[in-house]
Amino acid sequence: MDISRQEAHVRPVSNTAIASVTVVALCSGAFLLHSGAETNAPPQPSAAQAAAPGAGDRRPAAPALPHSPPERIRIPSIRVDAPLMGLSLTPQGSLDVPPAEQKNLAGWYEAGTTPGERGTAIVAGHVDNSEGPAVFYDLGSLKKGSVIEVARRDGGTAVFTVDSVEVYDARDFPDDKVYGAAKRPELRVITCGGGYSKTTGYKGNVVVFAHLTGNRAA
Repeated sequence: MDISRQEAHVRPVSNTAIASVTVVALCSGAFLLHSGAETNAPPQPSAAQAAAPGAGDRRPAAPALPHSPPERIRIPSIRVDAPLMGLSLTPQGSLDVPPAEQKNLAGWYEAGTTPGERGTAIVAGHVDNSEGPAVFYDLGSLKKGSVIEVARRDGGTAVFTVDSVEVYDARDFPDDKVYGAAKRPELRVITCGGGYSKTTGYKGNVVVFAHLTGNRAA
């Protein structure tokens, strides 16, 4: 998938939350179109990786960190080690995306929460581009309990633990669940997924839900 055409419509609410979100996934999947969707489709999360009912905020979280922009995201279990760029809103009010040609680049919503702060931080990236797999191609294979590390400008590293990995059809995207305010430091990592159509591209989004469980100081 090439998510250069993906639009995530957001309205900034505060420095720690995004709300009233409508996601329209317009991911072309140029790589799949040319190489064969059946053999090259990215992994999708199984039902076992979905959130357990009522689990949510009962999982222990580390104390919130001060504001500091993120510089790099690492997900060791799926071999992700990528720089982060700031993402803003387009003139149409949608969340911009990293340049499609830079396949090992992810972005974060820089008008919102920085990863590690109290609230919901948002990271997004491509699953593929016309040349092949991109930074979050394997995001759907992530498992509960996996570790996500975000290196911050202050020299520290915010460590998150994955609570669940979900896939949503674009028509049923749970805006409040994904982008709503949180009482503790949480992270969402988003890419395209949810099946593929040669005519419309990817049908939805893979979303990783994680919360802060540690901090490695500089």
